[in-house]
Amino acid sequence: MKEFEKDEISPLSSLDVWEDDVLKRYPEPGVPAKTKDEFRNYDSPEIDSVREFYRLNHKYQTYENVLAKKENFLKFDKKELPWWAAMEYLNTLIDDSDPDTSLDQLQHLLQTAEAIRADGHPDWFVLTGFIHDLGKVLCLFGEPQWNVVGDSFPVGCKFSDKIVFPEFFDANPDSKDERYNTKYGVYTHQCGLDNIHMSWGHDEYLYHITRQHLPEEALYMIRYHSFYSQHREKAYDHLLNSHDQKMFKWVDKFNPYDLYSKSPKPPVVSELKPYYEDLIAKYLPDKVAL
Repeated sequence: MKEFEKDEISPLSSLDVWEDDVLKRYPEPGVPAKTKDEFRNYDSPEIDSVREFYRLNHKYQTYENVLAKKENFLKFDKKELPWWAAMEYLNTLIDDSDPDTSLDQLQHLLQTAEAIRADGHPDWFVLTGFIHDLGKVLCLFGEPQWNVVGDSFPVGCKFSDKIVFPEFFDANPDSKDERYNTKYGVYTHQCGLDNIHMSWGHDEYLYHITRQHLPEEALYMIRYHSFYSQHREKAYDHLLNSHDQKMFKWVDKFNPYDLYSKSPKPPVVSELKPYYEDLIAKYLPDKVAL
């Protein structure tokens, strides 16, 4: 596999920069979109790093890349930790250069989960909110940011023009490969998402970690919460089957909590930890293999 330069591994100053960009594209319903000044205040325009991130993502997220990453990471031989310790390990991703927040990854995830719990959803839904970004530990295993976050999409077929910055796919070799550059590519009409290879990232990784333990509704939330070209634009209806369409209603339920539950007020981790440790014990094994 190609060796990447440092600026190709980390084009974003923080993974949260991608999430801020998603919020700019999909502002909270009924709430005016934030101005640029209300997000992060860096010396250089943030849009340049976002564009560079997507240029790299769209260039290198190939069918071959996805198969190689599955072969590597789905062995789950990198690290084994108790679940709460794994969430604390994720905290090492906090970026001190980020002027917008002092909250770490664990606090952000607790905010998401607590918002879900406050609305009275089932406890497995709450747990899903708590762990849904754990796959970002891929960055701690040396993965480039564009192989960890970003809008997710199918590989092995034509890239939709509904994906952000679609022009950058011109540099992706799959767009010139007749096996992959047609509407269906290696797939068939409404073959179902279980038969589709999605771009590699934290969503796909955590789905495979949890697929034997959580309800199917939770697995759809985890696997497709960044699949904006589908749950916002319906760009891949020709690949989804009727069961996928039914289950995507759960993705739609989850998405507002993922995007809109952040606030500057930190949750009290010590007070919440016993509840979430009990919830983890109810649904998940003692340790998670990463």
